[in-house]
Amino acid sequence: MQRWVASTLAVTTILHLVAGLVLAAMVVPDEKTSAMVGLNVIAGAFGVIAVASWLLIHGRRVLSWWLLLGLPVIPIGLWLCW
Repeated sequence: MQRWVASTLAVTTILHLVAGLVLAAMVVPDEKTSAMVGLNVIAGAFGVIAVASWLLIHGRRVLSWWLLLGLPVIPIGLWLCW
């Protein structure tokens, strides 16, 4: 049970950071497109880190196809920005 609590806390904390990065990208001025894209890519990287932390806490292999679950943050964030 402690693993589930720890993984839930870790993942939700990191996902709050991801949401904050996407919101920060949404308030970047329109002429700063590179900053907007950069913040969304960083948010995607933290999404991957959230999945990796779940895998680590549960004692599974970190390098797996599950890491791809963190990447949809990038196109979703870019869609919200435009």
